[in-house]
Amino acid sequence: MRTKKAKRKRAAALESSRQSDHLKGWKAIARFLGEPVSVMQRWARSGMPISRDGRFVTASAEELSRYLGREAGLRVPIHVASENMDLSADLKRALSLARSGGDRRK
Repeated sequence: MRTKKAKRKRAAALESSRQSDHLKGWKAIARFLGEPVSVMQRWARSGMPISRDGRFVTASAEELSRYLGREAGLRVPIHVASENMDLSADLKRALSLARSGGDRRK
């Protein structure tokens, strides 16, 4: 049987994981991609997927990864490393492509 405190904690964790994909503001987007705000604004003018939410700029981390993959000429999204991300699957895929001489570009 769950207590109210445990239910609230779980609900907060779920909400946090949903919001972790959603970036709000130039600073959050720039921090996620590791670039200055001015670069983010220039990339947005050239097609980076952002949306305006009132006076705020928002972006999805998943959409940004797909965009970076397309810009790099890859068929797969680029995964931006974060503190809590396990990159072993991406490393294995990249090594497999390199060993097989697979074409990474479109």
